[in-house]
Amino acid sequence: MSAFLWITVASLAAWCWLLLCQGFFWRTDVRLPRRREPDAWPSVCVVVPARDEAAVLPASLPSLLAQDYPGRAEVFLVDDGSTDGTGELARALSERHGGLPLTLGTPGEPPAGWTGKLWAVRHGIALARARDPEYLLLTDADIAHAPDSLRELVAAAHGGGFDVVSQMARLRVESRWERLVVPAFVYFFAQLYPFRWIGRRGSRTAAAAGGCVLLRAGTAERARIPDAIRHAVIDDVALARAVKGAGGHVWLGLADRVDSVRPYPRLHDLWRMVSRSAYAQLRHNPLLLLGTVAGLALVYLVPPVAVVAGAAAGNAPVAVVGALAWAVMAGTYAPMLRYYRQPLWPAPLLPYTAFLYLLMTVDSAVQHYRGRGAAWKGRTYARPDAVPDEG
Repeated sequence: MSAFLWITVASLAAWCWLLLCQGFFWRTDVRLPRRREPDAWPSVCVVVPARDEAAVLPASLPSLLAQDYPGRAEVFLVDDGSTDGTGELARALSERHGGLPLTLGTPGEPPAGWTGKLWAVRHGIALARARDPEYLLLTDADIAHAPDSLRELVAAAHGGGFDVVSQMARLRVESRWERLVVPAFVYFFAQLYPFRWIGRRGSRTAAAAGGCVLLRAGTAERARIPDAIRHAVIDDVALARAVKGAGGHVWLGLADRVDSVRPYPRLHDLWRMVSRSAYAQLRHNPLLLLGTVAGLALVYLVPPVAVVAGAAAGNAPVAVVGALAWAVMAGTYAPMLRYYRQPLWPAPLLPYTAFLYLLMTVDSAVQHYRGRGAAWKGRTYARPDAVPDEG
């Protein structure tokens, strides 16, 4: 057997392992767990960090204010130094739409060692503690919730005994680049953090989706959230790890009616979203970067190269094994495309999308070693490891 055939066989073996042994990450049926309504609905405070979010607030904030929740609930929007009138717009939307009470907070610039988003979350939680809530809903300013979203989250946490119930909001897929890149973003996330493993008691896998996190207030205090994760780049994953480290039970799944309204119309917008935290995911470790690049190449790029090269060279075994690996890859991606209500024909294009993510990851490392830090919404972070994971 030729060396390239062995490499192609290794790629097929990797896909067989991913298909059967990685928590069935490719399935999209992990939705809100069994719900059991409490006899008395607990109080909830909703904390929304917002920096220059005037463009998306009209589509998101009214959905929070309109929550049909039987218990006491209040929204705390923390205006994190916005320059576009975010705070004033939030107040106007509250006056226009009514609904849940809205309190505005302004935390000031974050001190050294804090990311801007987590400093804003800390301020919002401090305001909320005066109400002594049983639960905190941490949600981003670009997330629109169905009217029963809060009710369903609390019932799920109550019924399952969870300390964290988090839903991966359905991201926008309207532009050409969104359709190509966004479903793959969630697919890759689920591959790294299989949802079934996260919800299993005793499992070390921990993750959450920052756009929608219902957190038990007592657990937040025990886990010292957000202080314990104040410098975290990927704050939702760090939050879930802190909760599990404190003995808490975490659940994460896909959302049915929790949607992000933030547009990413250009490849540049999506590139910036991924690259600002991709190298932090690898703990700024060059060996992990090399391993990730090699792994992405083996798993995603070898199959189509094998098909083309094998066909061109008349090497049927290479072409057939490559085609099998490519077929398994496309088959595992199809459920995510269905979840995003997309046609299935882009499934074979996943190698191209994976190559884009490979380049984004390398670019993230390049920016790190150039010492530029990162800029986000007008705020520059001098430390490359202090980039916020903001929506």
